[in-house]
Amino acid sequence: MTAAMDERPCIVMVDAWASVRSLVLKFLEQGSSIVRVQSTREVPYVYRASPYVPEDFVADIVHDGDLEATVAAVKAFAPVAVVAGGESGVELADLLAERLGLPGNGTALSAARRDKHLMVEAVRAAGLRAARQLRATDADELAAWHRELGGRVVVKPPRSAGSQGVFFCDTPEESAAAFRSLADADDVFSQPNKGAVAQEYLPGTEYMVNTVSRDGRHHLCDVWRTGRLTANGVVDLCDALSLTDSASRAVQPLRDYAFQVLDALGIRHGPAHLEIRMTPQGPCLVEVGARVAGGGIPACAGLGIGESQLEWTVDACLRPERFHARAGTPYRVRRYSAIFGMVSPVEGVLGEYRGIEEIERLESFHSLITLVKPGQRIRRTVDDLTYPLIVTLLHDLEEVVQRDLNTIRHLDGEAFYGLDGRADS
Repeated sequence: MTAAMDERPCIVMVDAWASVRSLVLKFLEQGSSIVRVQSTREVPYVYRASPYVPEDFVADIVHDGDLEATVAAVKAFAPVAVVAGGESGVELADLLAERLGLPGNGTALSAARRDKHLMVEAVRAAGLRAARQLRATDADELAAWHRELGGRVVVKPPRSAGSQGVFFCDTPEESAAAFRSLADADDVFSQPNKGAVAQEYLPGTEYMVNTVSRDGRHHLCDVWRTGRLTANGVVDLCDALSLTDSASRAVQPLRDYAFQVLDALGIRHGPAHLEIRMTPQGPCLVEVGARVAGGGIPACAGLGIGESQLEWTVDACLRPERFHARAGTPYRVRRYSAIFGMVSPVEGVLGEYRGIEEIERLESFHSLITLVKPGQRIRRTVDDLTYPLIVTLLHDLEEVVQRDLNTIRHLDGEAFYGLDGRADS
């Protein structure tokens, strides 16, 4: 089917995997057709379990490296916008938008919107607070840098996601070991790391800041405060996100800094997901993705606010005049929402969860997603990709949500996970 046969406004979505289906459905609800472009021939590791729903799209184009062929295939549908669905699709989305003459972020800073070292250097070059860092290509070099810097260092893949492969290192020896485990490995997108990025550890509360932009004008959609703990050998593991009202004292400096980061990285169109530490010296970027937030965050924001990045992205693409008329309006939390990722301390074949009914009886309980089912292998939780259960809480009172978060933390322990005793294969 081509545009000649379909009068609906067409959206091109690059790497529209199952994780971003909520955005796909929102465009479909608003009367759009969607052309899916896959940026790599092979399905990346992180998406193999649940790739996408073919029926959502009028065409599915696999980019095999021939940009001219991909541009021609996409152009036949006369698209009105190009959107990056997943992190891995950011650079190709920039290229397609530029070649098609559609609103986009350009290609000059595409690499900085994906590579975490270039990202922070672009922020520093704009005069903003940025972490001290090193692009590590050798374990001894990294150890020497850590020794001179002192304190805790974060070592991570240059272009991965989901906190996969992130190490918190307190000694130069730990940093060197982290480098050796990452340097020649693949990231979650099945691409080689080719080294690692080392950054100073940023103290303070980490926030997730979600925005949508159009024509260089930015709108703050929602802000989430993260909850963290030390578990399973991970010093700074995120286990909870709590929706924060825009009237909170922390939000204004986060907003101002986030918008400056967007400008520094050339993000003028579309959604962005920023992770920012509120350090004693003020906000400082951890990293940013030029795409919608993952992990069900937009859906939960919609529950609490009434709209989210999903609706704002649709407006930015299809109804820019409506976007501009409303951009800058502070969001208000109508119901407080939180997302809790259960932290498994065990590894083996799961027999049962003990105590789910207690969670379901909590006053603010809203929903539960089971990512590891009985009979499947369960692993210790060490990043965003290894939570066995995700619990969503929702209530009119923030205090009730916080109490129930604390209760889940109390329930979440070794006794919660019953292994079936079979030999682990």
